[in-house]
Amino acid sequence: MQSDRVENTDLVVGDAGERLSWVGRLAEVFGAFGKLGLISFGGPIAHLGYFRTEFVQKRHWISDAEFADLVALCQFLPGPASSQVVFALGMRRAGVIGALVASLCFMLPSAAMMIAFAYGVAHVGDLSHARWLHGLKLAAVVVVAQAVWGMGKNLCPDRARLSTCLAAAAILLAWPGAIVQLGIIAGGAMVGWMLYRRDLGATVPTLQDNGVWRTHLVAAGALLVFFALLIALPAVAAATGSETWKIFDGFYRSGSLVFGGGHVVLPLLRAEVVPRGWVTDDQFLAGYGAAQAVPGPLFTFSAYLGAAMHRSGIAPWVNGLWCLLAIFLPAWLLIGGALPFWHRLRRTAWAQAGLRGANAAVVGVLLAAWYSPVFLEGVKSARDVAAGVVAFGLLVFWRVPVLGIVGGLALTGWLGW
Repeated sequence: MQSDRVENTDLVVGDAGERLSWVGRLAEVFGAFGKLGLISFGGPIAHLGYFRTEFVQKRHWISDAEFADLVALCQFLPGPASSQVVFALGMRRAGVIGALVASLCFMLPSAAMMIAFAYGVAHVGDLSHARWLHGLKLAAVVVVAQAVWGMGKNLCPDRARLSTCLAAAAILLAWPGAIVQLGIIAGGAMVGWMLYRRDLGATVPTLQDNGVWRTHLVAAGALLVFFALLIALPAVAAATGSETWKIFDGFYRSGSLVFGGGHVVLPLLRAEVVPRGWVTDDQFLAGYGAAQAVPGPLFTFSAYLGAAMHRSGIAPWVNGLWCLLAIFLPAWLLIGGALPFWHRLRRTAWAQAGLRGANAAVVGVLLAAWYSPVFLEGVKSARDVAAGVVAFGLLVFWRVPVLGIVGGLALTGWLGW
């Protein structure tokens, strides 16, 4: 297991050279996630494939093992896992401000599209059968396949870890569900601890405590704010009778209490907005259809819901951004609070042994998710298989950029090939 390469991501820097270095890293975060916010189609599993290509293979910000560790942590936390990975990667590169910049760059393009849809572009109609959208779904199949292929080679190098990966995939395909997924990763960690704990006793680096207590204090504060808001917001909404706080409370709870992210949040959101009359069922379903055709996280569906409410005295786009903040805030607080403790924990020998097994299980989880829903939604014919095989070869062996693969498959889909 590779140890973390600790970077200086402090927000307070001592001289102009360090300040310039931090600004440079922040610019990198802006450029990388700004691009991903425009091309990351296909849902949360596809997002992880895009992230691995960009930050493990291309930019080398993080190793495969560290990336899998991060995915495992985010799978255990409630909220949108891929968006939490975005926050963590931004924090790793440029501190807290980098985390916020990464998150905003990744989600605002799709949020803007969803708010625009709420303003009246519903005449576009049902987008679920658009040919170009089918091409984008096929691109997601290819990108996730490449991620599983590469992570499998790096994280499942022996028979035990390969068996753990395949068992995890088989179990999740047979019994899909967020709780089963958590159990699989925990089981993989237990297998890793039993098999590898004696191999790592002398290989764990000592963590320097210089300034670490401040980081942990801020992290503990973030976790405290998360739970405080979860308890206080319903009381504030009830005491004030304010619809503004009722909306924030409803979306905050939806973002706080959902495991699995993505489509799992939809029934929670519907229970908040439709029975209260904030939007109709037809409006809800129309927005959900549009959400399938935009890049970025599905949680930006909340921006559409907020803008579709048409509250008197409040601009729809303002209400959309209010709902967007409410649903993403718990994810930011949780990952920002958990990450420093996670970095400290993963340096211990027993945790590194467990993470060997957990990482193999994560590859299995991604393998199962590649088949359902990514493959099942993206591949509909033998021609799709042919196009996918060619695109996979171009991506993996000919090193064609992901953007070229996405654009090419969208174009072939639009042309009806």
